[in-house]
Amino acid sequence: MAGKVFTVAQQKGGAGKTTLAAHLAIAWAQLGHSVATVDIDPQGSLTRWHAVRAEATGGKPGFTHVQITGWRTQAEVEKLARSHSIVVIDSPPHAQTEARIAVRAASLVVAPVQPSPMDLWAVHPTIELASQEKRRLLLVLNRVPPRAKIADELVAKVQELANPPAVLLADAQVGNRTAYAGTLMSGLSVTEAARKTVAAAEMQALAEEILRRS
Repeated sequence: MAGKVFTVAQQKGGAGKTTLAAHLAIAWAQLGHSVATVDIDPQGSLTRWHAVRAEATGGKPGFTHVQITGWRTQAEVEKLARSHSIVVIDSPPHAQTEARIAVRAASLVVAPVQPSPMDLWAVHPTIELASQEKRRLLLVLNRVPPRAKIADELVAKVQELANPPAVLLADAQVGNRTAYAGTLMSGLSVTEAARKTVAAAEMQALAEEILRRS
């Protein structure tokens, strides 16, 4: 049986896509899954993190990683899904063809959305792309600040985008916490280096929810 494929997609740069992909990959590996990550973002941030992680772990990162160009994505993902229970694709922003290929390959598309007007507007092309490719989309509120009126209003706007069963909104939210970036700097994740923090609990909850919804 082929593994599940999760494409982390967002047409707006700086939405926290790669950070989310990295932390989720480790959270799923900790749950006992064999995980592979695929980096098709030209920036290669996930690949650089993997290199740091490989050095920090003595060459034992705990998951398979490949960096490829967009046109090879479908074949590579199908190959990885035959030997891994979960494949995570970090897709590129602002690249319609490559993003479409990544979305098409997915069992479920995960789209991080920050509670900001720019992110709210920018997620619409990703929703449309998932619709065109007939893939379900899970919106994940990311970098959510401490409660404030404007944040609450924007979160409500994101909730309005949910249109089950095609577009879902994750119950788990990811807060605006320095631990997410800080642990990645050392090649680790919050569920490893900051296990007893709120950040780790958030990421574990999200990882488990995505599995339930896929």
